[in-house]
Amino acid sequence: MNCEVCQLKELEVEHFEIREVLRCILHTILFHRALGLVRPKDVDLELFEITYVQCGDVELEKKIDEKIDQFIDKVEKHPNKKNQICLSFYEVKNKQAVWFTNKVERLYWEQWNINLNVAQQPKSHYGKSYNSKVVVDPGESAIEERSHRRAALEASLREVLFQIIKFVNEKKDHVPSIPNLEGVSFPYEITISSSSDSAFGMDMFKRMLQTGHPTMLS
Repeated sequence: MNCEVCQLKELEVEHFEIREVLRCILHTILFHRALGLVRPKDVDLELFEITYVQCGDVELEKKIDEKIDQFIDKVEKHPNKKNQICLSFYEVKNKQAVWFTNKVERLYWEQWNINLNVAQQPKSHYGKSYNSKVVVDPGESAIEERSHRRAALEASLREVLFQIIKFVNEKKDHVPSIPNLEGVSFPYEITISSSSDSAFGMDMFKRMLQTGHPTMLS
């Protein structure tokens, strides 16, 4: 089985934007990989003019928020590093019993790499310029710059959402049959790494060893 890999566009975010951005992306992917009956719930982002859809499952929301908390904690411990959160879907297979024990094997069939470059907050500069007759308020330029950056991030986030929709519409042959399991989604796992970790970017190669060569879509 091949593992399809989607490398989502890297996003430049500030610390306070991480939670909303990750919620939007992770819930969008999981909604498109939902199983059976779901209760779609529209969610409006507070920071951006974007609406996305959740599956309406409390346990799923809880798991996602827990992973986002871990991601934020990682960012705080490793500033100035690029950070990646990986959402992988897999099948569960029971291998042949050996010495009266059953070994469960995970066969990964899809992987989503979400890359965030978290900007560090610039230090504020206060005071007046005594070399000029005109006193310029540095706060105004900072607000304007942040407004432009926010607009750019919103546009990039929209691109990521369209990238997700394009992937799920074009890549269907690798999706396994619906498993006889409880839950609203295919079995999945969420892993976190930063560029300071030896594991950063290595998940793909692990999947190659376990499930065959992945197919990239960027």
